[in-house]
Amino acid sequence: MKFLLDFFPLVFFFIAYKLQGIYVGTAVLMAATALQMLVVYWMDKKLSAMHKATLALVLVFGALTLALQDERFIKWKPTVLYAGMALTLAAALWGFGRNFLQMMLGSQLALPENVWRKLCLGWVAYCLFMAALNGYVALFFSTDAWASFKLWGFVFPLIFIVGQGFYVARYLETNVETKDTPA
Repeated sequence: MKFLLDFFPLVFFFIAYKLQGIYVGTAVLMAATALQMLVVYWMDKKLSAMHKATLALVLVFGALTLALQDERFIKWKPTVLYAGMALTLAAALWGFGRNFLQMMLGSQLALPENVWRKLCLGWVAYCLFMAALNGYVALFFSTDAWASFKLWGFVFPLIFIVGQGFYVARYLETNVETKDTPA
């Protein structure tokens, strides 16, 4: 159920975009994301840091999209966000010795330090890949083609997250086994 909940704002955006255009689609995305967060809050009685960040980004950049009314801004926005996320994660890790992924998820996942480092590096590489891919589509394709790419492009994060799940699962099983083993 939660998996479907994660994708319903994107589906509503695409339907509204196809029926009424990019600006109505953006307003629908903003409303659907706010509704999504209300449902998540109703179910979990809290919002994670990731949920709060998602809601803030969608509302702020959605408002900018509606105010600026510029298709170039719409298409390049994900490239800037992905690149910014990659730079932030990399600068925190290499410049300040801080792992933002571990800081955000460390209370939910007990993983060795080297695994957290590899996860962070994986996120940096993934974000750079997605920034470059979105930039390519934004530069060389129409807004219609870009919107279709955004809808069907969910395959990339899905593959990445499932891959990370398999990677992390090996270490979680090890942690579970060691906890159950008598001393």
